[in-house]
Amino acid sequence: MTLVRVDKLAATAGSSILVDGVSFEVVEGEVTALVGASGSGKTTSALALLGEHGDGVRLGGRVEVDSRVVVDSNGVTGEAAAVRGRVVAYMPQHPGSALNPARRIGTTLRELAKLHGGVVDEAIRAAQLPGATLKRFPHQFSGGQRQRVALAQALTCRPKVLVLDEPSTGLDSITRWQLMNELRDLTAAGLGILLLSHDLDLVRALATRVVVLDAGRVIDSGGIDVLPSSPDLPSTGTSAAGQPLLEAMSLSASLRPRGRDVVLRDVVLAVRAGACLGVVGRSGSGKTTLARCLAGLHERHTGRILLDNEPLPVLRNRTSEQTRRVQYVWQEARGSFDERRSVDRQVARTAQRLRGLTSDQAHAEAVATLARLGVAAITAARPPSRLSGGELQRAALARAALANPDVLICDEITTALDDHGTALVLDLLTELKNRGTALIWIGHDLGLVAAVADEVMVLDAGRVVEQGPPATLTTEPHHDLTRRLVTAARIGNPESPPVLTIDPRSEPRR
Repeated sequence: MTLVRVDKLAATAGSSILVDGVSFEVVEGEVTALVGASGSGKTTSALALLGEHGDGVRLGGRVEVDSRVVVDSNGVTGEAAAVRGRVVAYMPQHPGSALNPARRIGTTLRELAKLHGGVVDEAIRAAQLPGATLKRFPHQFSGGQRQRVALAQALTCRPKVLVLDEPSTGLDSITRWQLMNELRDLTAAGLGILLLSHDLDLVRALATRVVVLDAGRVIDSGGIDVLPSSPDLPSTGTSAAGQPLLEAMSLSASLRPRGRDVVLRDVVLAVRAGACLGVVGRSGSGKTTLARCLAGLHERHTGRILLDNEPLPVLRNRTSEQTRRVQYVWQEARGSFDERRSVDRQVARTAQRLRGLTSDQAHAEAVATLARLGVAAITAARPPSRLSGGELQRAALARAALANPDVLICDEITTALDDHGTALVLDLLTELKNRGTALIWIGHDLGLVAAVADEVMVLDAGRVVEQGPPATLTTEPHHDLTRRLVTAARIGNPESPPVLTIDPRSEPRR
């Protein structure tokens, strides 16, 4: 049974054409995938199923959902309200935007269940979350955990069609594997899924139909055979010699005062100029808290952090030069931009404030760096809401790079990028490393981390459980978690990795 028919969908914003003549179907019990580069029109096309669109955007064509016409030649119809949630549920690419920061997760899910006849416990299990999730607030979860909370929120509506916008973003390889199996179970039960993803391995594992978009147009469609092959990523490891540039000694961190809710336990690390330290682990293992400690943003920590063998204080006590030298690229890029100002001006501000460039000099350098990362000047001149998730990730990297940092901390900075976008990011980072910048690359994609890092650290429940060269960790892992991460990193592997039992210590925000 066909649940969704999209015929010659069009979306315009003033004189700009965002989507032009896009057509596809979503069938009961199957997965239809929209793939394409960041900014290709995937999210705009998907939101049309709910009759939603950005400010100033006009929809045309025809969108029919469960026999209701949601969009016609005159735009969004009155039927759109009837399909939202109850027929079509949408999980956004940035989960923070779907969660109310002032309400506990359980309160929100119970209200949705009452409104749509859903079952909270079923949704929680399907999203691979423990029952304790219901008592917490969104800020108490890592980015990957918030992704699963947003999925539970969508499933509580018991929709016929589930729209997933980059659902594997921020997920470690084991959780990603489990998500794949759960989505297979949901389709087997009759759910129709529209999957928007640059994760081609996930698409190959799940999709029946594939639609390839480029610049708002369909350039190919069919089965998974229309997908491009995933190129091998270039290695950027350098194994630079010399004394450590940034060090952490006996670093422990907690969420609450007086050392309560410990999330990091006696972490030791060192990274040299021109080298890259990779940090991997399951969602909630402590990766982001480690990054925030090094960036000076998480103040509830003990131990020592040194830069050039000198103590590095928390951010509010750092000098402008110390701030310039240590830069942090946030995991959730959209939340790090001010919606009231254009992206290019916000990127340029770094060079003005930390390097003393004039406004014109900083703007010219910002535009050039953004263009190198594949974000055109006309795109960067817009407010953040007008950019895709992948474009904002690259803008966040450009903003940090304009400081000419000595240490660059990258927290899941390629999760919204396709292979081409990732290659552009790696090219810039390779140049920074060649200049002597030390990189700390935090990621869930073990394959990518292994390709860029000289050394890889594995975190579990806030502790370092294994560390070594990437070639050793991926071919001869010693710790049980590392073995599971390596196995689960390849979705096409015929043997499913053992399912980890949930350690309650690793569930609060990391």
